[in-house]
Formats: sequence, C-alpha cells, structure tokens
Amino acid sequence: MHLVRAHREVPTVLLVGVAVGGVVVGALATGVPFEIAVATAVLAGATAVGLRVALRRILSRRTTPADAPRAVTPPSAAADPARRRLIVAGSAGVASALAAGAVGRLAMAAPAVLGVEGAHAGHDDPASHGGGTVGEVDHARNGFDPSAILEDWDPGLVSTLPGGQTLREYLIIAEDRTIEVAPGIFFEAWTYNGRVPGPTIRAREGDRVRVEFVNGGSHPHTIHFHGIHSAAMDGVPGQGAGNIAPGQSTVYEFDAFPFGCHLYHCHTSPLKRHIHKGLYGAFVIEPDPARHPDQRALAERRTLDGARAAGIRELLVVMNGFDTNFDGENEIYAANTVAFHYAHHPIRIGTDDDVRLYLVNATEFDPLNSLHLHANFFDYYDHGTTLEPTSRTIDTVAQIQAQRGILEFTYRGYEPGQYMFHAHQSEFVELGWMSLFDVVPGRTT
Repeated sequence: MHLVRAHREVPTVLLVGVAVGGVVVGALATGVPFEIAVATAVLAGATAVGLRVALRRILSRRTTPADAPRAVTPPSAAADPARRRLIVAGSAGVASALAAGAVGRLAMAAPAVLGVEGAHAGHDDPASHGGGTVGEVDHARNGFDPSAILEDWDPGLVSTLPGGQTLREYLIIAEDRTIEVAPGIFFEAWTYNGRVPGPTIRAREGDRVRVEFVNGGSHPHTIHFHGIHSAAMDGVPGQGAGNIAPGQSTVYEFDAFPFGCHLYHCHTSPLKRHIHKGLYGAFVIEPDPARHPDQRALAERRTLDGARAAGIRELLVVMNGFDTNFDGENEIYAANTVAFHYAHHPIRIGTDDDVRLYLVNATEFDPLNSLHLHANFFDYYDHGTTLEPTSRTIDTVAQIQAQRGILEFTYRGYEPGQYMFHAHQSEFVELGWMSLFDVVPGRTT
C-alpha cells in the first residue's frame, strides 16, 4: 500500500522543480532581471510545497476511527490517481503563475524602481538608501538629460524694442511623447518642447516676454504663467485665446514681473491630468539691479552673469511624480523626472562654491513635496521674490503644488564626499526622489 502511494504521488523535488523552473522561464521571457527571477522562484517553490501539504491532507485516504470526525475527500480525486497527480502538480503551476504575476507587477510599477540594488546593495551604498534602480534610462531616446536640465537656462531670442525695452522671444510646442522615467518604465507624457519639465525660461525684471505657443499634441492645451499679466494673457479657458486646439497656435505676451522663481503650466481641464502628464516648466525672472538701488549688490548676485562672477553655482530642480498605472496615485517620484537620477549621477559641487538652487514643486496627486539637505543648512527665499531670505538656517522645506523658492548654501569647510538631499516623505524617497551632491575640493564654477 505504501509503495503504491509513493509511486502515485508527485515527489516533492519534482514539484519544487516545476514551480521554480516555471517562474524562472516565465520571468526571463518578460525581461525581468535574472536575480529577481531566481529570488521569486524560490518563493514559488516554497509556496508550492505548502500547497502540496495542504492538498495531501485534503486528499488523504487514511482510515480513521469510526467515532472520529471524518475529512471530506473529493471522490473524483480519490478515485482517479491520475487526476489526483494532476491536481497536485497543478498546485505547482498555480504557485508558479502567482509568483510570475508578482514578478510582472514588480517590473511594471513602483517596486521595479527599487530593484535588486535596493534589496542587496547594502547599507554602505548611498544610492541604495531607500531603494535604487537597475540599469540606465536612455536619455538620448528621451530627448533630455536631467543632468543637463540642472543648468539649462533659456534666455530666448533677445532683441531691443524701439523704446529700448529688451524683448525675449520663445517658441514652445506641445507634443505627445513617450518618456522613460525609470529604467524600463515608460510614461505617455504630454510635453513642452519634447521634455519634462519644459524649457526653463529665464528673463530679467521688466523685459518683454513673447511666447509663441503651437499645439502639436492630440488634446487642447494652454500655457498659464505664474506672474503679472492681463486676463487675455492668462492662458486659461474662456479668457483671451482660451484653449488652443491641436494644430492651432497663439502668442502670449507680457512684461516680466515680479522677479523670482516662478513656473508655467497648462490650465486646460481636467487640470490634474494636464499637469500630471508633464505640461509644466520653470520661469525664472532675475531682478534688475537698477530697480533696486538700495540692494543693488544683492540684485546683481541674483543675475546669471552676476552669479557666475561671484562663483555661485545655480541649479534647477523641479520635483515631480508619475502615475504609471493611472490609479490617481504616483508610483514614481523624482527630481527632474527620472527616478534616482542624481543618486546614480551625483551633482558635482566644489567646497569653494556657493550654491543657489531654484526649487519648484510640480507634483500632482500629493498635497506636499519637500527637500531635505543632509549635514548642512540653507537660507530660503519663498517664491524668490525677496532679496533677503524669508527663512534662515533651515535644512528642510515643504512646498504645496506650484509653490517654489530659492535655496542658498555652501559646503565651504566640509570634507569632500557624497552628501544626500531628498524628499522627507519616506515613500517619495523609496520611489525615486533621492539625490546626492558629490562635493569635491575647490571650485566647479
């Protein structure tokens, strides 16, 4: 009897082999990294063994005393050994399918951002603190590089109007574009000039700004600038040109006021969708030193030429997030769009540099985003509309959506090394908003 039972049952080794092999083959076929496939396969094997034990208890034909409770045995399974073997072996297939499905979800949503590095790189790797990514994003295919966005200021086409006022002209085109927001994770974005965030417009206080907007996308769009302008230039439905239909264009024109760190974004409904899809960018207005005679030196340092002359390193960070499965919650968070980019490609800063960081929050679906600077403190200028800090000597700042500001700090006197900066919502850190400054001796400006 025992020999017959042993012959009819599926050996545990074979069962585990079916589960493990099924997961590994299925996972590799979908492009999942080998390490993740193997780790999940081990889980599948353990799950299969657990299912087998449970099924053995259900399908057992051992006799029991007449007065003992008797288990209900499926008659068809007990009567047909071949079918019984199919059920037991099928449990391995179910375990394999469940585990493979888990691997698929791992590759498609937020856990893929964490990857093997987050699980195995260890506490000694700063880039793996809170997670990391496996592989590299193809920036050439994306059409933009977050490392270049840091200092990619667009002054426009500059000329002088008859009255002597400086005119800055820009061409901004809305277009649909697929972008890679983490290695292997693609997002169907709506963009300004093919990038997220859009071009960083930089003008000087009092300049005339003229923006020709062409809608090359598949939906109506606008550009709404945070600044001072007429209702006709507000870039909202029902005012001025209103929504710009696909294939149509308009011109936004206004004088650049007030100086500070601002932004622009689409204002077409549903607003949360148009912003979340990527239609936003930074708008920096430098103070005109001649308009601030009592603070002329401070105003001069806030201009691009003055900052360079003073050895100030100016950087732009736009905090954003991406809902990759369209459930109304972000699965990926980032500084300048690509998850963990500055963790894997740290921003080089000199110990003799002064740093001015323009920070903009364009995150949709979350009421707040934030930045925390490790091992250091900064002065903060809310909206950048003052020449004196609105907060001094702080190391964390929170911003609602569309809030922005300027951080100023230095690593003067610090030992060289890598210093973190990131959101201080732990979930955001684990899902991509983690960055590093690589502090080196001397100047980088």
